[in-house]
Amino acid sequence: MPTLANETRFTADMEPQLAAVNELFSRELSSSLPHVQQLLTHVGRFRGKMLRPLLVLLSGQAVEAADPESRGLGNAHIVLATVVEMVHVSTLVHDDILDNAEVRRRGATINYLHGNEAAVLLGDLLISHAFHLCSSLESQAASRLIGHTTNVVCEGELTQNFNRGNWALDEATYFDIIYRKTASLIETSCRLGAGESAGGRPHHAPAIDALARYGRLLGLAFQIVDDVLDIAGAQTTVGKSLGTDIEKGKLTLPMIHFLASAAPSHRELLIGLLESNEHDRVERVRQLLLPSVSMTYARDKAQSLVDQAIAALDDLTDSPARGTLAQMAAFVTTRQV
Repeated sequence: MPTLANETRFTADMEPQLAAVNELFSRELSSSLPHVQQLLTHVGRFRGKMLRPLLVLLSGQAVEAADPESRGLGNAHIVLATVVEMVHVSTLVHDDILDNAEVRRRGATINYLHGNEAAVLLGDLLISHAFHLCSSLESQAASRLIGHTTNVVCEGELTQNFNRGNWALDEATYFDIIYRKTASLIETSCRLGAGESAGGRPHHAPAIDALARYGRLLGLAFQIVDDVLDIAGAQTTVGKSLGTDIEKGKLTLPMIHFLASAAPSHRELLIGLLESNEHDRVERVRQLLLPSVSMTYARDKAQSLVDQAIAALDDLTDSPARGTLAQMAAFVTTRQV
């Protein structure tokens, strides 16, 4: 299974823990009903970069490096890493329904193969399993944080859905949406891993907050790059359906900037294309945006967020984990998948 770890060679020493996450994910998501197991087996292929589990594990290691008395990486970290991946995969299943996407991880989506009803129910099952697994931990603090985060994610999706076709959407609302729908879970992944290693010792609070800030900034940058790739990427490279933001009238940062800065005639052209039913409108929007300064603006904004995320790590003790977190952040703005 491809992971961010072996794609970038950042975390070869984390492979045993990632293997444990994958094993627990598969064991937890099993059913004696063949038709349910078929869906669970297929959705297991949606695990790709393993970004969120890696952040749980690396954040735990980063705190451990600062305190020989810390708990280190244990079973709880594996459980938490698995839980955040289950939540993430459930959001992918539901996102594909909202976007009418047909491709995910270079394979067919659940909704394309089995219909929206099955995909909705499967996404719900994934969330249910995530909370069931999280409840196995002795402390319920993680369950409360995961519950809060899933609420925030759903609010982000609802806000984005409400603003479809809103050509006056501003950057502040866009950033609120992408924080909620993407960055909040990445932030929580860092906080969970760090908090588990800290074991409630108050002197670790600054490190936990620094890692949470890193995760929040990283998540914002990650989503902006995703939005850029939806316009500029190649589906064979990215491995999922592209142009869905354009198709669904969801303004992303390049489009928001274009509408705010382009000449009136170009602004009217973009809105006209977004509102049209022409079969080639997605490609025409892409051709309008690709040479514009708005694409550079979005990429520069993502790079600024990455730089801030790396700077947030300055508050941590120097360690291999901290170095890997910085490398992972730098990778975000150069990725093509």
